[in-house]
Amino acid sequence: MPSTGSSETRLMVIRGNSGSGKSALAAAIRAARPRGVAVIGQDLLRREILRVKEEPGTPAAEYIALSARFALDHGLHVIVEGILYAAIYGDVLRELIADHRGMTLCYRYDLPFDETLRRHRTKPSAGSFGEEEMRRWWRDSDPLEGVSEEIIGLESTLAESTARVLTDCGWDRCQWQGAERTRTERMSAEMTEPEFAAF
Repeated sequence: MPSTGSSETRLMVIRGNSGSGKSALAAAIRAARPRGVAVIGQDLLRREILRVKEEPGTPAAEYIALSARFALDHGLHVIVEGILYAAIYGDVLRELIADHRGMTLCYRYDLPFDETLRRHRTKPSAGSFGEEEMRRWWRDSDPLEGVSEEIIGLESTLAESTARVLTDCGWDRCQWQGAERTRTERMSAEMTEPEFAAF
């Protein structure tokens, strides 16, 4: 029986080669709904927090799944994003997907190498690594066996990809932005109450 999250939580898994646009898409989805979406980024957890190698048996795989489960179990929607090689992360991702009680959506970027390199060069962190490293990490195709992944291709802009995911989730951009404005206005009104006047 599914054991993670609830019928209301959304789990989004976004995979693809370095430079595809995974982090940008995750950020755009979160921007459309400022509260309630946790982004579990492979680079942050593996390289910055654990600082472990990308190899079979890496503790990063379990850590990513554990982080996603924690957020889902606390009522947050979750985006898991990264290269997430199927040979290394496939088992934990399949288990996470099977265990999730709510809606799960999986996407995989399928872009030519030259396009991922072009996109990488536009990023603020472009100086961290370059073409040589990206070619070493490159996979022509890396499907997650047993999981239905929607493909995001070269023809899809960031705005279009964002709108697609929001629609797939049953979310409306204007609805969520309007709700956030209402929440902010309510908080502002509460701050005018007498007990908050000194602040």
